[in-house]
Amino acid sequence: MALNFDQALEKYEPTLGLEVHVELNTHSKMFCGCATEFGAEPNTQTCPVCLGLPGALPAVNGKAIESTILIGLALNCSIAPYSRFARKNYFYPDMPKNFQTSQYDEPICINGYLDVEIDTEEGKKTFRVEIERVHMEEDTGKSLHVGGSTGRIHGAEYSLLDYNRAGIPLVEIVTKMIPGTDKYAPQVARAYVTELRDILRSLGVSDVKMEQGSLRCDANVSLSPRGSGILGTRSETKNVNSLRSVERAIFGEIERQATRLESGERIIQETRHFLEESGLTRAGRSKEQAEDYRYFPEPDLVPVTPSAEWVEELRATLPEKPSTRRKRLQEAWAVPDKEMTSLINAELLDVVEETVNLGADPSKARSWWLGEISRLANEKDVSATSLVTASQVAEIIALISSGELTDKLARQVVEGVVNGEGTPREVIDARGLKVVSDDSALMAAIESAIAAQPDTAERVRGGNIPAAGALIGAVMKATGGQADAAKVRELLLKHLGQA
Repeated sequence: MALNFDQALEKYEPTLGLEVHVELNTHSKMFCGCATEFGAEPNTQTCPVCLGLPGALPAVNGKAIESTILIGLALNCSIAPYSRFARKNYFYPDMPKNFQTSQYDEPICINGYLDVEIDTEEGKKTFRVEIERVHMEEDTGKSLHVGGSTGRIHGAEYSLLDYNRAGIPLVEIVTKMIPGTDKYAPQVARAYVTELRDILRSLGVSDVKMEQGSLRCDANVSLSPRGSGILGTRSETKNVNSLRSVERAIFGEIERQATRLESGERIIQETRHFLEESGLTRAGRSKEQAEDYRYFPEPDLVPVTPSAEWVEELRATLPEKPSTRRKRLQEAWAVPDKEMTSLINAELLDVVEETVNLGADPSKARSWWLGEISRLANEKDVSATSLVTASQVAEIIALISSGELTDKLARQVVEGVVNGEGTPREVIDARGLKVVSDDSALMAAIESAIAAQPDTAERVRGGNIPAAGALIGAVMKATGGQADAAKVRELLLKHLGQA
């Protein structure tokens, strides 16, 4: 019998472990001078070193070491005064050297933690995720399986190899086991990867684009019978590449494992692949027998020995923690929790802050980015920040505040900017968008509206103020929406003896 999530949690306790791989945004690879630009023609960013040709000698990328130390410090890790690289030997088509240069028993960062906050039925709750290690290595190449329906090797007619990615600096961040998450396990995992991504972005060490593979998560899940204290057999869902998928993969694995256990089947220790369309996972390769990677120290690279003085210099450059910044901005802007969540989920917090720093009112900046601009972005299926800039939005808000634009006219200006018609000022001039504020012009439109709707005007004269809405609407229509509605209302009510 298949168990759903709630039924699974009645009988079993989940334990998590997360491994996140992060491609650093250095200009060159980890051990050679090849470029790291994403999307280049296949196999154009390679050299004898990253292809593992005989006689080619590697050299460590100093910027990558600096970035890794910054990551470790931001995650409250201890920085090892001595660490070294090792060769991890295994055969795989996208490993041109047949070994990966990585760190094994002597990583550069150890014993850290990251606190994450989630909403629970009992209110907000903080979970501490302990970090076991942060170590440096190089990424592999990329296999492209052609001819199948899934893009995977099973069923493919042939495979192509692109070694541009081979050798790109990669940092692996490995947590310790995360017990005690219970029914919130999927949420905790998502919150952890989200917070980690925000930290990496704030450090400027990676573009953290999960859709491009520069941040990937391996999710380990095991179940234990409630109260048994026995750690169950784990599965490892590989290369999950979106925040939503991290949550769904763990949710699905808890259900799958619980169903197998309830049916008397055992859990196989294996890698699994997440299927985006169904939310399920599919078996990969078995890990029931320990693989012998034959690690040994990399003979062509010297140990990494950062001085304590350098580490402290780097510590002094750490930016404000994203969680601290979010709380500070929420308090400063008086943002309700729900709206703040919307800003964060839409990834608009940075651009709203930039808009506010340019002089815009915080509430108006949030309203424009979450409202009209996000609506246009959804229609075009692009990000809101790709349509307009913070400076353009700040300029439009300033024009509204000065009375030069109404909200309705401002929406036309945004539309023009998005359509490539120029700057806000150029759109205003080209479209002839100007607020009608001349009293005589407005009074002429008001008198015409009264003449067209005498019964409505009489009701207003008799004290039915809400009826004025129809007359104001008529004036706005007559002026093409270019009148100041507040001023129209003021003049209208005064003219009808209600001011």
